[in-house]
This record gives sequence, structure tokens and C-alpha cells, in this order.
Amino acid sequence: QVQLVESGGGLVQAGGSLRLSCAASGRTFSNYYMGWFRRAPGKEREFVATISWSGGSTDYAGSVKGRFTISRDNAKNTVDLQMNSLKPEDTAVYYCAAGRWGSTAGRAEGSYVYWGQGTQVTVSS
Repeated sequence: QVQLVESGGGLVQAGGSLRLSCAASGRTFSNYYMGWFRRAPGKEREFVATISWSGGSTDYAGSVKGRFTISRDNAKNTVDLQMNSLKPEDTAVYYCAAGRWGSTAGRAEGSYVYWGQGTQVTVSS
């Protein structure tokens, strides 16, 4: 079992930055692929970014590539999402997720088993 708690959401103007953090507790954090997803109002949840066990491999949705950076600290059991050059269309609830223990995970929601409660990010124009 893994428990995930997100923090760092808030209201920011377009062009600004926010840093989301996800704190994990439970089984060995370094054995989980981690990901960030988001759900905008009236839309389905979508993939944002993922990071491998050691942090050596990352992947991003095209809409955020070059603006967002995912990172992890296995000593602190945290995974962060640095969001720069924010746009109003980035407004969403952002969710942290953990994949299956010891397995890779990608862009599909089905490859993630554990989810946080989400944190709201609102970007004003």
C-alpha cells in the first residue's frame, strides 16, 4: 500500500509558476514509477508526466513538454512537478499517482494503482 498526498496548488496568473509536491508513505518508494495526471473542468483525467524509479527516465504530455518538469527524491519519498509558463488551459485538479510495485508505468491511467486526492491549480488570464 502507498499513500499519496499532494500539495502546492493554488491560484496563479498566466505566465507564472507553481511547484506541486507529492509525499508518499508506505512501501519502498523507489520501487514505484510515479506520475502526474490532471482533470480540467468538464474533461476526463489526462496524463501529464511520469518518472522512472531512479528518475533517469521521464515522459511528458505534448501540451506541457518544455514547460513542466517532473522530479523525485527517493530519500525524502517525494515527487515534484515544477510548472512554468502556466496557461489558463492548465487549470485543473492535479493528481499524483504510483504505478505497480516493481513495474514500469507509462501514460495510461491503468498502469497506476495508487492515487492522491488531488490539488487544485487555477491559472487566471
